[in-house]
Amino acid sequence: MDNNLLEQFKNYTILCVEDEDGIRKRLVNTLKYYFEDVLEASNGEDGYDLYCEYKPDIILSDIEMPSKNGIDMVSKIRENDLNTVIIMVTAYSNEEYLLDLINLHINHYILKPVYADNLLDGIIKGLGDRLTKNLIFTKDCYFDVKSYELYFKDKIVTLRKREKEFLNLLYENRSQVLTYSQIEEYIWKDKSMSMSALKTFIKELRQKLPLELIQNIPQTGYKLENFISK
Repeated sequence: MDNNLLEQFKNYTILCVEDEDGIRKRLVNTLKYYFEDVLEASNGEDGYDLYCEYKPDIILSDIEMPSKNGIDMVSKIRENDLNTVIIMVTAYSNEEYLLDLINLHINHYILKPVYADNLLDGIIKGLGDRLTKNLIFTKDCYFDVKSYELYFKDKIVTLRKREKEFLNLLYENRSQVLTYSQIEEYIWKDKSMSMSALKTFIKELRQKLPLELIQNIPQTGYKLENFISK
């Protein structure tokens, strides 16, 4: 595997949902070779609970499981989240699910049986251009997804992980306002966010940024400043 891809994988948290213990343990062991943070669940109910608690970047899930199957779990997730990368594991006999997978904006699916090679290939395809693209803020300012660093005039702007996550979330929601509730859910995650803590966080981030990227929307949230990304 390309060392560059391996470095990029370290920035992602992945949740593996599979009801068969032997298969799940084998998948998790393989995933731990590539990802530092690997979560696991034996059914869709527990999988959804882990999703709510940890907000993983990638979900790898079987379809047919007890206690909420994969389709039901993903349907619940997709009610408010179209950003999380979801990769489903399916068999040829599961063709009746394919329309559901398309409608639920699944990023990719892997046909059984799952081996290390098609697992890795499926994850790479599921992540798509997130592995290679730069997030362009201005002509001189961009976020390099590969190195997970913000650059200004080809020099790294030193930021904490949470600040990088915020800029990524701001970019993903660049066509709309990033609300306070979204920031609390995806950036603060399992911790409670006070408005004073958020204001301090934004103030400190603005002081580190070489130019103004964050537009305040009073009583609502924040938006990416409208720069020409050329």
